[in-house]
Amino acid sequence: MDFKTAKVDISFGDLLAKEVVGTVVYEFDVLRDVDSVYIDAQNFRTISAILDDNKELGVYNGKHLVIKQAFKANTSHQLKISWKVQPKKALYFIDWEYIQGHRQIWTQGQGKYTSNWMPSFDDMNEKVEFDLSITFDKSYEVIGNGKLINKTYSGDNTTWHFDMRKPMSSYLVAFAIGEYAKKTRISNNGVALEMYYYPEDANKFEPTYRYMQQMFDFLQQEIGVPYPWQNYKQIPVKDFLYAGMENTGATIFSDAYLIDETAFVDKNYVNVNAHELAHQWFGDLITETSGTHHWLQEGFATYFALLVEREVFGEDYYQYKLYEYAQELLDQDKAGRSTALLDPKSSSTTFYKKGAWVLTLLYDKVGEKDFKKAVKTYLDKHQYKNVETQDFIREVEASSGKKLSDFVDIWLKSADYHYDLIEGFMRKNFKNYKGFLKLDCEASKEKCMKFLEDSENKYMNAEVIRQLGGDLPDSIFNLKSIKERQAIAQSLSTIPEEFKVDYETLLQDKSYTTVEAALYNLWSNFPDDNKLYLAQTKGMEGFNDKNIRILWLTLALITEDFEPENTTLYFNELTGYTRPKYGFETRQNAFAYLNQIRACQAECQENLKEAEKHHNWRFSKFAKQLLSEE
Repeated sequence: MDFKTAKVDISFGDLLAKEVVGTVVYEFDVLRDVDSVYIDAQNFRTISAILDDNKELGVYNGKHLVIKQAFKANTSHQLKISWKVQPKKALYFIDWEYIQGHRQIWTQGQGKYTSNWMPSFDDMNEKVEFDLSITFDKSYEVIGNGKLINKTYSGDNTTWHFDMRKPMSSYLVAFAIGEYAKKTRISNNGVALEMYYYPEDANKFEPTYRYMQQMFDFLQQEIGVPYPWQNYKQIPVKDFLYAGMENTGATIFSDAYLIDETAFVDKNYVNVNAHELAHQWFGDLITETSGTHHWLQEGFATYFALLVEREVFGEDYYQYKLYEYAQELLDQDKAGRSTALLDPKSSSTTFYKKGAWVLTLLYDKVGEKDFKKAVKTYLDKHQYKNVETQDFIREVEASSGKKLSDFVDIWLKSADYHYDLIEGFMRKNFKNYKGFLKLDCEASKEKCMKFLEDSENKYMNAEVIRQLGGDLPDSIFNLKSIKERQAIAQSLSTIPEEFKVDYETLLQDKSYTTVEAALYNLWSNFPDDNKLYLAQTKGMEGFNDKNIRILWLTLALITEDFEPENTTLYFNELTGYTRPKYGFETRQNAFAYLNQIRACQAECQENLKEAEKHHNWRFSKFAKQLLSEE
């Protein structure tokens, strides 16, 4: 079978019951004689099918809708499926049971599969052109794959009609519904870049999407193949499962990355933004045939995201990030967990970080011209199809004239991590890394201190500061960059008296990471000045997870005689951050601090039990662990 197109109509029943109602009309060709066809559909309440407008048929077993019919080769058919479902995965209803909060509905198909909310294909090798029509309350925005071609209106509802022109795997079908504002920029070649944000966060738009147009134009040029879809949308959502997801032409990402100017230096969206954008080519335009070749998506997206960061942040940043990746892989290796890139059960560290390093080494081996030619040919030849590793290696061999069997054995097939070869590459190609890589701060504190005196590379300096721990030289505060001062704040947990005045200046830094660490360390080291430190930081919120505010409230509650008239107010505010209307990151911070000071009382306990059932598995695991410790 070859499924060609899908016309999908989605509407909703009881939002509190998380009901989805829909129809999909598939057009498909029969490639050879078969006696049946099946569609994946997980735990649907009702489902029925009509073949070629005249015959209702199909057997449903809870996982598949099976159409038993003698299909002849070289014939074409239409299959209309109607259904109702309350999906347990892949489609999430946020905050509809609460008066306050960000009421949203959004999808996340990868790993959990779209077949939980729409009859579709768990096999990523089946690519279909999906056109979505979604009906919802007219006061909300609806965003989906493809180009919005029109809207139709009926009473309080609007139907949004989206058109796709090219096929994609089912797991990349996506939509999001919520209250959004939008700004649009146009790329150099006329592609609309639609960037969504919450209306109340207008001041966060520019820092969040900083460099967006530059990175889009850069990637098109660097990859050598035009962006393959009609437009590109980015939609932040509450309580997302990951950092971001590269749905075709419509990346959905965690609203933790909606940031202000100060947060940009600590936790910006640039890397995630570039990574998901690179996936529009590597993952969406061409898609792995199976998990064995997952690095073709994650390794490539990580590699090209690094090139974007080099473009916007500079060579020193790029080299340090590759160093970080190398160290993370080394730590994995020392723990006995190194795996091969072609092992479908490999870790994210392997797929992402080792994949990026392998492409860096391959680029170095064959040269810029041949590497870029291979990437372009690889994409052009396999566009809108599925690929395996050999498809890419074959193109690199053809463009360079070099046999890569040994390279493949060492870097793709072997579970061994050849750190010596990576370190040799860094020594040879990265300025000043020869000396940096020789440093051993435990063996020779003096050499590390001398390095700090001579080096102007803020990223390497910050790493040396971390390696020195709290044993820092008197001249350490001569270093002025935010990255270096972050490292000082986080490393110097025991503050010598002679450093006190200089360390206190960290509370004025334009860095939420720095201020959080500095506040806690100063409060711990100099109890006589606790009230002064709390007064200095009283109005600070920090990141979206309120890292500074939640720490401040905790310290305020346990600081003797600090605003006793406000104790109840502060306790109620801190407890309030455990409520479901807040994002799980904020709630997790509040739960952790309340648990530390043994103040997780009735409301906190109730919210913690609710968190056990949260759809974000990391947060759910955290809540279960906290409850088990009581």
